[in-house]
Amino acid sequence: MTIQLTRTAEELHALPRTGRRAVVMTMGALHEGHATLVRTARELVGGDGQVVVTVFVNPLQFGAGEDLDRYPRTLDADLGIAREAGADAVFAPSVDEVYPGGEPQVRVSAGPMGERLEGAFRPGHFDGVLTVVAKLLHLTAPDLALFGQKDAQQLAMIRRMTRDLNFPVEIVGVPTVREADGLALSSRNRYLSAADRTTALELSRALLAAHNVVELGPAAVRHAAHVVLHEAAGMTPPADLDYLALVDPADFTEVPDDFTGPAVLAVAARVGTTRLIDNVPLEFEAPGADR
Repeated sequence: MTIQLTRTAEELHALPRTGRRAVVMTMGALHEGHATLVRTARELVGGDGQVVVTVFVNPLQFGAGEDLDRYPRTLDADLGIAREAGADAVFAPSVDEVYPGGEPQVRVSAGPMGERLEGAFRPGHFDGVLTVVAKLLHLTAPDLALFGQKDAQQLAMIRRMTRDLNFPVEIVGVPTVREADGLALSSRNRYLSAADRTTALELSRALLAAHNVVELGPAAVRHAAHVVLHEAAGMTPPADLDYLALVDPADFTEVPDDFTGPAVLAVAARVGTTRLIDNVPLEFEAPGADR
């Protein structure tokens, strides 16, 4: 199977369109998590449809002191992974192509939801994410756009933006892909030393511990995760916790101890020089409800 590499909006718009189009947006450094998104997109649009993968390291979503300059750029390898997973085309524009004339003066505001959790630790991050997603949705004009659930707050923000601003696209969330040891797949995992990785595994272990006591309610879930993360804080290197939050997936506000319904337990921590995020979806049932 061949794959078409496009670099400009003109080249992208010249692609013959067949059936339904799905887009998978990435910053490159593709791994099995991205490949899963592409394979899912192919299944959804079928053999007559079209799958486009975007590869763009978006400067607007990186804050001061973050890893924009060292973020891995591996386009040749990305093309191979995208092709093997079933993509028809890759759109890999330059910064000047996406932001002609420099940083955009008009941006999408993430609003109050974008100031919570990740937004609190990375001010302006979600404004940058939503701005580039909006631009790429306009440029690729897909029927479907697929995003991983590992970035749960990002997925929720994109769903809210497309609903609030009437984008004619279906947003599809795809479950987190994990390595055999439980670590959530991320392009940043390549930064982890062997010792870093041992500590990083405590994040997924904390989420699993919480999931195992979900029937006991939100307070038990929070406690179980905190016990593991407290241990991780004493490891070498330590897991330096940014947050552990049990939130309503609709707006990412903390849920009360008597909460029932769907929730997300989200965690972010720095291990060595690498900042990692992870989450697990949970369902809290009312006391006495049939299981």
